[in-house]
Amino acid sequence: MFFSEPSENIARRSIIHFDLDSFFVSVERLINSRLNGKPVVIGSLSGRGVVSSCSYEARRYGVHSAMPMKMARQLCADAIVVRGDMDLYSKYSNMVTEIIAERAPVYEKASIDEHYIDLTGMDRFFGCLKWAQELRREIIKQTGLPISSGLSVNKTVSKIATGEAKPNGEKEVPGQLVRPFLNPLPISRIPMIGDKTFHLLRSMGVATIGTLSQIPPEMMEKVLGKNGIEIWKKANGIDTTPVIPYWEQKSISAERTFDADTTDLVLLNNTLVGMVEKITYELRREEKLTSCITVKIRYSNFDTHTLQQRIPYTSFDHKLIDLAKSLFTRLYQRRMLIRLIGVKFSHLVQGTPQLNLFEDTPEMVRLYQEIDRMRKRYGKKAVVRAVGVRKSEL
Repeated sequence: MFFSEPSENIARRSIIHFDLDSFFVSVERLINSRLNGKPVVIGSLSGRGVVSSCSYEARRYGVHSAMPMKMARQLCADAIVVRGDMDLYSKYSNMVTEIIAERAPVYEKASIDEHYIDLTGMDRFFGCLKWAQELRREIIKQTGLPISSGLSVNKTVSKIATGEAKPNGEKEVPGQLVRPFLNPLPISRIPMIGDKTFHLLRSMGVATIGTLSQIPPEMMEKVLGKNGIEIWKKANGIDTTPVIPYWEQKSISAERTFDADTTDLVLLNNTLVGMVEKITYELRREEKLTSCITVKIRYSNFDTHTLQQRIPYTSFDHKLIDLAKSLFTRLYQRRMLIRLIGVKFSHLVQGTPQLNLFEDTPEMVRLYQEIDRMRKRYGKKAVVRAVGVRKSEL
């Protein structure tokens, strides 16, 4: 097994990573200055959900995102809990994206609050660091939001540098300083290392990135599979992942034309459930949320009718299935034979399901995470609702 030395991949690119600090909290503080300097938690007001975001003041008490709200309240009794407004957060996220789009040669919107920009070659004109600093100042000036940045030779090192620059700071890591920068940092700083992997590596006596980088890649692969190789590369400052030009997907949909026109309501509803389940999984896999659902039917005479409804941002089956069935019931009034049925999710925003945990319980979130994990490993149809399965597939 052969791996290029980090030096062969360093000093060829200049990648800037921007990350809005405590984004949801920062937006709430823009519209309510009384939240400044206070421990703020964004999430469910009922206490049954989980933390979606929190301020640095709340983090000092041990509060973190995805933590059960009940626990967060116990850790920080003085925390101010805000329900959250995805429409508002999306508005400010788009403002930042537009500022970047006007100036950046190539940029990638990695999430609702993160962007990567490829500045390779721009140092020949006026310097990548100066350009990045000016863009960061412009974002702060136009939006009022704090934002941190990291500039280095690839996406991984830039992201880690941003983490070290927080809150509201900037850090450059030139190619020759990548290893000295990474080595003393804890392994938790590496993207891809979750709780399970972290505890496994710590049980092996691995605490720093420098120690991790010295483990033979063959051993990493034996212990962690293919992910072990990727983690080893990141620990050694190797990441050839390109900055993917941003393209905003507007909608995702599914349709089915029946072999024979039908009025079988059981078949129609079961087909609808199967399609919704399929594309909600696609949403979560692409880390997107929807705020508009549309149901379409086409009668045997080719008349086509649609009905849509705006909803709070989500990507969870149990919410979208009920909405789709309700729309279908309202839409199907003529009791004519149906030739085609379809469902579409639109008004998409970038974001993991954690962005919509204002009301969902930790148990429900974990259930979806486990189901999606099984689908990724065994295929999309590994776990599906029975009603969504066609008889021909049994």
